[in-house]
Amino acid sequence: MDTVTESGLAIAMARVGGVGVIHKNLTIEEQASEVEKVKRNESGFITDPITIQKDLSIKEANDIMSNYRISGLPIVDDENKLVGIVTNRDIKYRQLNEDPVSSVMTFENIITGQPNIQLDEAKQIMIDNRIEKLPIVDSENKLVGLITTKDIDNKLEYPNACKDELGRLRVGAAVGVAPETLERVDALVKAGADFIVVDSAHGHSDGILKTVKEIRTKYPKINLIAGNIVTPEAAKTLKEAGVDAVKVGIGPGSICTTRVVAGVGVPQITAINEVVA
Repeated sequence: MDTVTESGLAIAMARVGGVGVIHKNLTIEEQASEVEKVKRNESGFITDPITIQKDLSIKEANDIMSNYRISGLPIVDDENKLVGIVTNRDIKYRQLNEDPVSSVMTFENIITGQPNIQLDEAKQIMIDNRIEKLPIVDSENKLVGLITTKDIDNKLEYPNACKDELGRLRVGAAVGVAPETLERVDALVKAGADFIVVDSAHGHSDGILKTVKEIRTKYPKINLIAGNIVTPEAAKTLKEAGVDAVKVGIGPGSICTTRVVAGVGVPQITAINEVVA
């Protein structure tokens, strides 16, 4: 149960109005990467698109697109000025070798948009020019964003998607009680996690309380959830420690062994009723 949700499931859940929590049984780098994949999956206006430089190899460019499940990359120089764009169509039938991406990128007559462009206007530009990606540049030709047809289509197909103020899908991430927890939280916050879940089979413990307080001290504005708990005393203690919400339920799952191992448990409806009382 604590290895189920990664980027694929989190994306699917957010598109229909839910939200997934990336599990903690990954390395810090792997978990942060899963969060990034969700946050970058779709956005009405991508404010921090993944970019590369023209001396990167074709193979490396393909690896980046595969890893982030994207179909193209803007190419910029050292000053972040747009110099080209490469898509999977450019390299589809090419040998994935060490040749520079400059050998296959589009660098002439690149269609771009201005920072104040509306989505409807961007969509029409892409239709008229038969392109799938519209780089957004400022007056100095510096890349400030990216709009894609996929993002526009997803906005229409999934009108109830759970998104943040920037139009990105929402996703949370779980952490435990471990020496590297704060380091993990740092990476998850940087990756864009919308909330952190301090997750344990027994959430009413000194270790959980200490971790919650440490996270809240360092990140006073992050949305913070902790659990699992089944008593009103636990909910009150966690609230005083700084959480915004609690996760209720110890062992209610059909395959969960917590109650069997611990020898105690509370029926789920009873637990919820008592916690909110």
